[in-house]
Amino acid sequence: MSKATSKIQFQKINLLSIILLFILILAGGVVRSTGSGMGCPDWPKCFGCYIPPTNSSELPANYKDKYVNGRIAKNQRFAKTLDVFGYTDLAKRIREDKSILMPEEFNAAKTWTEYINRLIGAASGLFLLAATIYSFSYWNVNKWIPFLSTFNLILIGFQAWLGSIVVSTNLTAWIITVHLLLALAILALSITTYHLAKVNGKYKLNVSPILYVVTLLVLLLSIVQITFGAQVRESIDAIASRLQEGYRSDWVNNAGSVFFQHRDVAVLVLLGNIVLYALIRRGFGRHSIQQQLMSFTFLVIILQIVTGILLSYLSLPPFAQAAHILLASLIFGAQFYLLLNLYQSENKQEAHR
Repeated sequence: MSKATSKIQFQKINLLSIILLFILILAGGVVRSTGSGMGCPDWPKCFGCYIPPTNSSELPANYKDKYVNGRIAKNQRFAKTLDVFGYTDLAKRIREDKSILMPEEFNAAKTWTEYINRLIGAASGLFLLAATIYSFSYWNVNKWIPFLSTFNLILIGFQAWLGSIVVSTNLTAWIITVHLLLALAILALSITTYHLAKVNGKYKLNVSPILYVVTLLVLLLSIVQITFGAQVRESIDAIASRLQEGYRSDWVNNAGSVFFQHRDVAVLVLLGNIVLYALIRRGFGRHSIQQQLMSFTFLVIILQIVTGILLSYLSLPPFAQAAHILLASLIFGAQFYLLLNLYQSENKQEAHR
């Protein structure tokens, strides 16, 4: 296969990887909103099988004791690792967490929801592996492409391991937030390598520093907003557990100050994007990719506001939870790609208005 063909294959596979990563984020949102995270008590298999059971008669003998003991051993190893890095308080909480001694009851729907999530994750990993292999066709053009692709492959492996810890520790809140932010980092690296491959030759910043800074600040606001959103969900998970999944209408009201922080930052995100849109319209033509990205971002922000209202006033319907996290990741992806597209190829400048 020629280098030119390999480069085309890299771009196609990388684009498919990005699409799969968005689907994976949606699948993760479905898993969490439906409480299916413990649908498979072990990892990477599910109830010791590559294809999970559909009814209780297919479960392994003494599966509850077996997987509880396995989780205890894994948590002890993880706690030792946390001790090494100085997170002794978190390590102590994990060691003393009695909830891991209570095995989850089998639920076929939750099991298959989690299993499908894992399949999408495995497919994403395979596509990223293929992208990494083809990325070396760019070695003589831009060494950042194979380097970042390889690093991203390492991150996806770490993300898979972290996913097993999420399951083992009964969805410990702190780890879940890191799991989400790491997913965004993997997505950002894939978008970066795709952009670098599309750029013809060397490229440089071709906009005013003010526009670049505003774009960067709006992107950072979105990351802060996503982080607050994850913390809101953590708070609600704790409330739901304390109320034994009852009194659902009270969950949002009891979420605490982090809910108001999440709401206030949402207003800042909207205002920031309005300012950014005005600057983009002034600097780029109507049909430029920059304006197209901003139009797409505004559409998604409107949908995000709608799902936020549904979550607040309809007692957190699961479909709205999954849509909310997907829309947040789409906003992040569009804004990050916009930031990259403020750099233009020296060999092929895009037309300005």
